[in-house]
Amino acid sequence: MSHWPLWLGATAWLLALFACGHALLLKRDPRAAWGWIVVCVMLPFGGVLLYFLFGINRVETRAHRLRPPRHTLGRGVGLDHERDARHRRSVSHERPAVPASFEQLARTADVITHRPLLDGNLVEPLHDGEQAYPHMLQAIAQARESVLMASYIFDVDKVGEQFIAALADAQQRGLKVCVLVDGFAELSLSRPCASRRLRQVGVDVQRFHPPRLLPPSLHLNLRNHRKLLIVDGELAYTGGMNISLRHMAQDPENNRPEHDLHFELRGPVVQQLAEVFGEDWRYAGGGDCPCPAQPPSEVEGGAICRVITDGPNEDLGQLTLILLSALASARSRVRIMTPYFLPPRELVAAMEAAVLRGVQIQILLPSKSDQGKMLRAMRHQLPHLILRGLRLYYQPPPFVHSKLLIVDDEYVLLGSANLDPRSLRLNFELVVEAYDRDFALRMARHFKELRKRSTLLHAKALQKRPLPSRLYDAVWWLFSPYL
Repeated sequence: MSHWPLWLGATAWLLALFACGHALLLKRDPRAAWGWIVVCVMLPFGGVLLYFLFGINRVETRAHRLRPPRHTLGRGVGLDHERDARHRRSVSHERPAVPASFEQLARTADVITHRPLLDGNLVEPLHDGEQAYPHMLQAIAQARESVLMASYIFDVDKVGEQFIAALADAQQRGLKVCVLVDGFAELSLSRPCASRRLRQVGVDVQRFHPPRLLPPSLHLNLRNHRKLLIVDGELAYTGGMNISLRHMAQDPENNRPEHDLHFELRGPVVQQLAEVFGEDWRYAGGGDCPCPAQPPSEVEGGAICRVITDGPNEDLGQLTLILLSALASARSRVRIMTPYFLPPRELVAAMEAAVLRGVQIQILLPSKSDQGKMLRAMRHQLPHLILRGLRLYYQPPPFVHSKLLIVDDEYVLLGSANLDPRSLRLNFELVVEAYDRDFALRMARHFKELRKRSTLLHAKALQKRPLPSRLYDAVWWLFSPYL
């Protein structure tokens, strides 16, 4: 009598036990650990295979390995604060002064990011593709040495073709041109891949985590969501805007218009942006790329800025910690604009604590989304947040993709990150913090203009919706960590 069923069953259980132990030891979130343990136990072989493909975080940036270790015993936050204080007393120059109420926020970010605050930066907001794309194309056309570009989505439409032509022209002029696209996002587009078109015109392009079967590489959830354009190491653009016609909100050919914000930056912070691009480029297999040896000159009277990165590697959780510290620093008002709002429990608790201190929190959300399931999941939690004292508004169509946080008209956080599990745990994100009252007031005025056109949400109205609709919202909310 054959014993292969017994051997097969024993092998399945051994593999399941190994996968369960791996999840138990290495997962930081008990909910994620429980979820994978149940999958591995309930689905012999299949659950283990799913865990092997999607549950193991294999990301360890090559750039991180090339740098000297930051510490010998992990992050050591408490020790870092002590070392940081000693270092400040031992050097003759102080870092740029920030408003007193934000001193603890600045110090927290000092330790978390290991990047200095840099004074003398110019930050200019650009609204929609109508403003951003001409600036970016002109910058590429006037480049003298290098063009570094990263885009989560690089759509080969009429906007994408303009950028491809500009990048090809820069390459033909003898400049160093490096373009990084996300390997999964590229495959999700219906048009031809931008990487193929760029290679056809001679541009050096790399794909970040492209899916492949041999050797297996299916990092479907670990995406590079950063948007960057760096020209000559002196001028940079970042924000929430991809390369796509959809951001041309006024274009009659655009049947999926989206409003968005992008930012032009000059000054020393551009070097930090270039360094982040260089790390991503090397990790994607592109080798070394140009990075300014010295930071660009300061702009007189400019903003104090710093780059903050977040991702499922050594940067995991950095942005959440910065957000928690920013909310703790708020004294009067927090303004948030985000297309996707599914904050983790610790951020919700920080917002509730701020409201109890008398801080007014206003949040602008889109009433129409490019992802209907995300809009449903968001709507499920809104009544609870409203009852806790947050003021939430729906912006009218078209879809608003802008991301912005303003604290007390002094501090602004801008960049690619949304306030949802994907951005805060899975994606590689980049944001820039700016201490500048003039810039913050300018963005606050923009926020107020949008708020006036928006609709204030009421908990009772949301709770009175038909039961099937509320249940449907709740089902999508249940899957919110994977949206």
